[in-house]
Amino acid sequence: MSQVLAIAGGGALGAVLRYWVSTGVYAMAGRGFPYGTLAVNILGSLLMGFLYIWLLERSLESAGMRAFLLIGLLGAFTTFSTFSIETLILMEGGQYVRALVNTLASVVLCVAAAALGVMLARQL
Repeated sequence: MSQVLAIAGGGALGAVLRYWVSTGVYAMAGRGFPYGTLAVNILGSLLMGFLYIWLLERSLESAGMRAFLLIGLLGAFTTFSTFSIETLILMEGGQYVRALVNTLASVVLCVAAAALGVMLARQL
């Protein structure tokens, strides 16, 4: 039960952080492209890669802390479902090039960010 509460607490915090980060990015970059979601997914992927290694290979943190951070916080912070619907909306609006750019950028940059996080954690 304590892991479930840790996940719930991390999820609440992650959702609020996602809102703040994406709203901030949209305020700076505008809403002509899903910049906020892309930024959140890249940052979340970087943090997931880093924390995955740090918590599972380098740290003695409890299972509850790992659940709080990896499942709860980052699970709610990253927004793949939002990415999917925003890309679909671009496609339905006939903006196929933007939809393709968003798809490729999201996949390539998020996987690269996760790899960078893993690399950084392994160097510490």
